[in-house]
Amino acid sequence: MSATADHADGKRGEPNMAARLGLESGWVVQELGYDDDCDDDFRDAIQELTGEPFVGEETDEVVDAVLLWFREDDGDLVDAFFDVLTDLKAGGVVWLMTPKVGREGYVDASEIAEAAPTAGLSTTSSLTPTEDWSATKLMMPKSPRVKK
Repeated sequence: MSATADHADGKRGEPNMAARLGLESGWVVQELGYDDDCDDDFRDAIQELTGEPFVGEETDEVVDAVLLWFREDDGDLVDAFFDVLTDLKAGGVVWLMTPKVGREGYVDASEIAEAAPTAGLSTTSSLTPTEDWSATKLMMPKSPRVKK
């Protein structure tokens, strides 16, 4: 059977896209910015991959990753980045989900590139995991080791 036939229903590709986020089984993922425009199949695929439900902003847990859904009119992106750092463990990853170009709420890549370093984050890669959303991976830069 061809790869095209395997994905004919459009849903089978979702778990593969979730896997491309680099998340692992057992990871705690905090989801912020959820609304009814978010991709529920993609969300389900992430939870299936990690085997854990999402935690919200009121968690007491330290999280391995943050899934941040953000639209142009959701406020200040720098503030949103500072908020995600509250519960993120050292070495954790932030996946910023923004509407694709031409979609309502689109966030320009230059805005992301400008906001990230202000919050102490660096952008590392981008994916298009769903029909309507783009994903940008952000991490805290590794601090240089001081030799003693």
